[in-house]
Amino acid sequence: MAGKTYRIAVFPGDGIGPEIVAQAVKVFSVVTERTGINFTLEEGLVGGAAYDACGDPLPAASLEMALNADAVLLGAVGGPKWEALDYSVRPERALLGLREKLGLFANLRPVTVFDDLIEASPLKNHIVRGIDIMIVRELTGGVYFGKPRGVKTEKGMRVGINTLVYSEEEIERIARVAFEIARQRRGNLVSVDKANVLETTQLWRDVLTEVSGDYRDVSLKHMYVDNCAMQLIRDPAQFDVIVTTNLFGDILSDEASMLTGSIGMLPSASRGRCAAMYEPIHGSAPDIAGRNIANPVATILSVAMMLQYSFGLKEEARRVEEAVETVLRSGFRTRDIFQEGMLLVGTEEMGEEVVKRISA
Repeated sequence: MAGKTYRIAVFPGDGIGPEIVAQAVKVFSVVTERTGINFTLEEGLVGGAAYDACGDPLPAASLEMALNADAVLLGAVGGPKWEALDYSVRPERALLGLREKLGLFANLRPVTVFDDLIEASPLKNHIVRGIDIMIVRELTGGVYFGKPRGVKTEKGMRVGINTLVYSEEEIERIARVAFEIARQRRGNLVSVDKANVLETTQLWRDVLTEVSGDYRDVSLKHMYVDNCAMQLIRDPAQFDVIVTTNLFGDILSDEASMLTGSIGMLPSASRGRCAAMYEPIHGSAPDIAGRNIANPVATILSVAMMLQYSFGLKEEARRVEEAVETVLRSGFRTRDIFQEGMLLVGTEEMGEEVVKRISA
């Protein structure tokens, strides 16, 4: 594969986005040195930064860049500065727009507890030790995209409307992604719904059960979302792969992230049939932006996911993951994961330490 070139659309976004992305893009240079594969990085504006520049959170030029790229790397979007804007132009519309236009229907969020960060978890050591969960979240359907939606006035009162809609096709395609991933892991899949109350998720449960007939080597279990939320705290090690709806996946993956001690440690991949976008699961954290204290590890690990899933560079992806493990084992910590006796470093320093280990 030496000599091959991939185009990466890079959208730093808002808040700490530019800082963490700056550390993550250094990985591409190291991979090029090791493999001879070239990465052409094109940077564009999305989110609040794009709105400030041109009045649109997802400018046509940025969307075109994403559509023509082999993969997309996103930092973070949003912040209090733009909360008063109409929903149609809020920074988050860029994120939803990219998912929709690129057809990114499957969000993969690995939740792994590093041995050296067990003490950083708010839960007891024996509960979180060895956790290795993959949350598969449906990304382009459900209540976030259903219509009708909005706020209208009825009989002099404002009424808010959001519609939960899933088609059989949408459910089946995310189900197959989850089953395939479970097949490559430990063979256990938990489908999360609220079928006792919501008819839409009864259909979800029915379709998952039907699809399971094509994956006899994978064990399928159904679980209500409220029970799943409780079980993630009570006994998270029971989970291998979780598949769920857009809304439930958004909430459960953030809950699961805190098992690790910091949301700043977890990457994600959003995949479609061809395109893919990679980003940390945390937000833009504008309160710490520009202070060189944000944790870049989730973004760096997002690049590792890109190397594996978009380009098939499994060895290089594992090398990035091992570099992160080595840095943590060596005692380097950003503020969000700092423990007494460890070495407190900033965003740039953490990134440099990881890159140094990748190229070693």
